[in-house]
Amino acid sequence: MDMNMKIEHLAIWVDDIELLRQFYLKYFEVTCGEKYINTMRNYTAYFLSFGESKTRIELMHIPDMPDSPERRGFMKGLAHFAISVGGKDVVNALTERLRGDGYVIASEPRTTGDGYYESVVLDPEGNYVEIAE
Repeated sequence: MDMNMKIEHLAIWVDDIELLRQFYLKYFEVTCGEKYINTMRNYTAYFLSFGESKTRIELMHIPDMPDSPERRGFMKGLAHFAISVGGKDVVNALTERLRGDGYVIASEPRTTGDGYYESVVLDPEGNYVEIAE
């Protein structure tokens, strides 16, 4: 059994792929691959990569995707994900930067019951992003 398991990527269905791409590029120091376009499905995607870890976020878009709450995750958004930023001071500073830029801070910096120091910001489409130490 391989004990070097890690998250390879998280995929998010988005309404405005360029807006979400810019959000993650600006605040989370990711790099962005070339835009993938599948003209048969009218589908576009970007992979955003986090440095040496090679963990990625895939932003996926199909215009006019129906928004059906019981299908959340299959058609829109995801539950949440956490991005480790390297320390409590960085959590605090990034939280304030995001607040200053007008993003909703859904949970202030704190130590959670399971021991994580984190805050939560909602990205431009309301996805729940934990900013963890």
